[in-house]
Amino acid sequence: MDALTDAAGQTLRSYLEQFTPVPGDAWEAFYACFAPRELPKGAFFARPGSPATDIAFLVAGTMRAYVTDDRGAEYNKTLHVAPGFAGPYSALTTGCTNQVSVQALEPCRLLVADYRRLEGLYDRFPALERFARKLAERYFAAKEQREIALVLLDAEARYAAFRQSFPGLESRIPQYHVASYLGITPTQLSRIRAKRGK
Repeated sequence: MDALTDAAGQTLRSYLEQFTPVPGDAWEAFYACFAPRELPKGAFFARPGSPATDIAFLVAGTMRAYVTDDRGAEYNKTLHVAPGFAGPYSALTTGCTNQVSVQALEPCRLLVADYRRLEGLYDRFPALERFARKLAERYFAAKEQREIALVLLDAEARYAAFRQSFPGLESRIPQYHVASYLGITPTQLSRIRAKRGK
């Protein structure tokens, strides 16, 4: 195992153990499912219409998950910042056709695994199934909070919440991606930033 992979593995194990303790045998079986991958800025991890088989652990970098309407307009639904998992979750868990693009906004270092292979470990290792459940609960809660914010908060309050949730990210990615995530136009974002003296 090279130094890069070893460091990535340490990052992944630390991430897992934020959720639940993972015994050594469970960790070894889990980690054996992953292989390192580099994703250049602008490259895609998943595209609509393609089979969804893999899930990624983001070791370094930022990715976006977005949908495109029939006019070609893009809407950023999720921003994935390392460390954390990324992928077309709905397609992976349901087996339905993928409708989401997952793209690198920065050069990314990933650990990639076949999702079904990971699922196959849950019966053998309850700690891994517990981790998966707690991770799903976290993502569900985050999704619900985002939906509530889009309905109840004005654009300036959503921007403030974004800065709190993703400190420093707006200096690393194009502003139009931030605007899309907030559900506003780039012009609106520029006005908010000017008002705040940014």
